[in-house]
Formats: sequence, structure tokens, C-alpha cells
Amino acid sequence: MQRRFKVLFVCSFNRERSPTAERVYRSDPRLDVRSGGTRSSAAHQVSEKDMDWADIVLVMEREHKQWLAKRFRAKKLPRIEVLDIPDEYGLMHPKLVENIRAAADPELEAALGGLEI
Repeated sequence: MQRRFKVLFVCSFNRERSPTAERVYRSDPRLDVRSGGTRSSAAHQVSEKDMDWADIVLVMEREHKQWLAKRFRAKKLPRIEVLDIPDEYGLMHPKLVENIRAAADPELEAALGGLEI
């Protein structure tokens, strides 16, 4: 069995955007997914262990990438891509799911060598 590609989704509070992304991609047999937040009050704050685990990190906003780079500056980080998804919708809102798919599918297809998501 082939090793699954490990994807970490990151937003601010790990309550709406990144958990939605985790749920959207959870059923893809090629992926192993997690989510986390950058704020100290996040449901799960991104840890060094999360960063060591991930093959790629997909963040919702540029400030999340900057936070990760600053917080883990002493580490060799996985590839981090910004999805540019604003915090406008609640957990699993259809428009949020649509925005996540539109932004993350191309990143994941490229990372997986062009295989369709």
C-alpha cells in the first residue's frame, strides 16, 4: 500500500475554515489530513509535531504562512501554500466548501503529480 500524502490545513482559530477543509478531503484515500490554527485560543494550535508530520501545509491567509515561518523559523518547513480564503462563512457552509475546493484542488493536484482530486 502506498503512503498517503499528508496535508495540514491552517486558519486562525481552527473552528471553521481549516476543519471544513479537513472534512472535505478526509475521504480521499490518497490523503491523510489534519487541521490547526495559529491563535493561542485555537481549537488545536499548530504544533511542531504537526509541522514535522506534514508533506504540505495549506493556509487560508498570508498571515498564517508568516506566523508559521516566524514560529518555526529554526525548522526546515514543508511547502506552505496560501489559499486566500477569507473568514466569511461558518463550518461546512456550501460557499466555504466551494472556495476551498477551488483553491486547494489545484495545489493538491500539483503536489500529487497531476492526479485528479
